[in-house]
Amino acid sequence: MKVLGLITARGGSKGVPGKNLKLLDGRPLLAYSVEAATDTPLDRLIISTDDPKIADVARSLGCEVPFMRPAALAQDDTPHLPVVEHAVRWVVEHERYQPDAVVILQPTSPLRTSADIAAALRMLELSGADSVVSVNEVSAHAHPMRMLRVDDAGFAQLFVTGEPVRRRVNRRQDLPKAWVMNGAIYAFRTGVLFAAEPSLYGDRVIAYPMPAERSISIDDLEDWAAAEQALARRPHDHHHHHHE
Repeated sequence: MKVLGLITARGGSKGVPGKNLKLLDGRPLLAYSVEAATDTPLDRLIISTDDPKIADVARSLGCEVPFMRPAALAQDDTPHLPVVEHAVRWVVEHERYQPDAVVILQPTSPLRTSADIAAALRMLELSGADSVVSVNEVSAHAHPMRMLRVDDAGFAQLFVTGEPVRRRVNRRQDLPKAWVMNGAIYAFRTGVLFAAEPSLYGDRVIAYPMPAERSISIDDLEDWAAAEQALARRPHDHHHHHHE
């Protein structure tokens, strides 16, 4: 399977300004995703960015920058799908490069490892599914079957079933496991991008479970602090050049 790695990293960011190049444990946030991608079965690794500074750092880390992302696709409200479609169309049209599958790596998930990427791609290949998404388990506290909806008058009922609150499942052992997508890995067969209903998922989606400590997604400074702490707890590997 010929897999294209795609890092999506625009210049603007509301939650943490300049986030993609901001130093996390002494290295630009972007470096973690580029490094995680290097030790994997990826055929190529490219970045889609609108920011020349991000492009320069990506190049210096060994990531290809075949094009600059158009400003129209780098707005606060630009969805992910057109950004990915643009990148894949670009390499198909300009370089005659036809990947069988694409894996999207967002720099905001710095704790995802090479092993995570390789395992997710193996699942995609072996399962025959359309896509693989990385997930982590929801805490029992936030489990959907314990959630409430509140109507306009302020009255509550169970969110999923609409039943009275007294029917809430109290023992966590009785709850089926529930998962959220953590944004660390989206891998899909290229065809789903160009299907009748284009998406990053297709119809058959396999979940790749990740532990909470590798699933931190950086949206604000609190997440930033959590990521620094998680990195500090990690055994130092050979990539930590600045410790040597």
